[in-house]
Amino acid sequence: MDLLQKMKAKAKAGKKSLVLPEGHDPRILKAARIVADEGLASRIIILGKEADVQSLASKEGVNLSGLEIIDPSKSADLDKYANTLFELRKHKGMTEEKAKADMVDPARWGAMMVHLGEVDAMVAGADYATADVLRAGLTIIGMAPGMKTASSNFILQSSDTSKGANGAFICSDAAVIPNPTAEQLADIAIASAQSCRDFLETEPAVALLSFSTRGSGGNDDPSIVKVREALAMIKSREPKLLVDGELQVDAAIAPVVTEKKAPDSPIKGKTNVLIFPDIDAGNIGVKMAQRFGDVKSFGPFLQGFRKPICDLSRGATVEEIADTCALTLAQAK
Repeated sequence: MDLLQKMKAKAKAGKKSLVLPEGHDPRILKAARIVADEGLASRIIILGKEADVQSLASKEGVNLSGLEIIDPSKSADLDKYANTLFELRKHKGMTEEKAKADMVDPARWGAMMVHLGEVDAMVAGADYATADVLRAGLTIIGMAPGMKTASSNFILQSSDTSKGANGAFICSDAAVIPNPTAEQLADIAIASAQSCRDFLETEPAVALLSFSTRGSGGNDDPSIVKVREALAMIKSREPKLLVDGELQVDAAIAPVVTEKKAPDSPIKGKTNVLIFPDIDAGNIGVKMAQRFGDVKSFGPFLQGFRKPICDLSRGATVEEIADTCALTLAQAK
């Protein structure tokens, strides 16, 4: 069973609920139908004006049976949600009037449903910009305990099952933080370790990547110093986490190279989480693997939040959206 099928089985067994804020996008309606037909969620809520969603579904030939439609502007929960947002954000200057106006926005509505435990997960971004999805998550759902940084991961699945977790790797961050500080890099690594447990269902072995392995690039370059500082922070915060750095990617994943460049590395032959020093390296690395290697890619998935939400690529296909829903549902506790 490949990773996607494994996560679909986990989602099906978990019987979790899902909210999709972008009911005006035909891809969302079609993906919701797939998720429902495959039994991946116990409840699926689509946000939007009911007449508009039904009209679009009719035009696109999508059967809405078993799918719920909620119009935030007409919901009986509007006052409750607005009051909750006001209490969450009044220390930041939020007013009751602004809270009610903000809660009509479907992304914020979906995030509030997740925050209140009324649904287990949210998937958005088919039309929303990443910044909008992040803002909804940060202002309403909040970060996981001890976490200050929202980031993302991609899952790469290689046909070479001798590497990673049966060929799979968590790769971070390639979509959210352009140039993380040492503290942010530590947050990214710790969040990615949890993503490894959630998605790959195995204990993480984390490599902090660099152009240098154990000082081969010198000791003064700021990017090397940053990785070393992040490593020290990670070890202080998560002393039981299996982690090493700074390592070049070949030293991280090829045991014969690790033996030569970093023979005492604790992650030799075990690495399943790759942490890039910045978004340039991450985005380039992931896309090269997609295009040049025999590798499947899933994501990006947001991480570091208290509860699971996911940001789609605005160019995502119906199948990609449905797969993302399955993987996000599989994260839900």
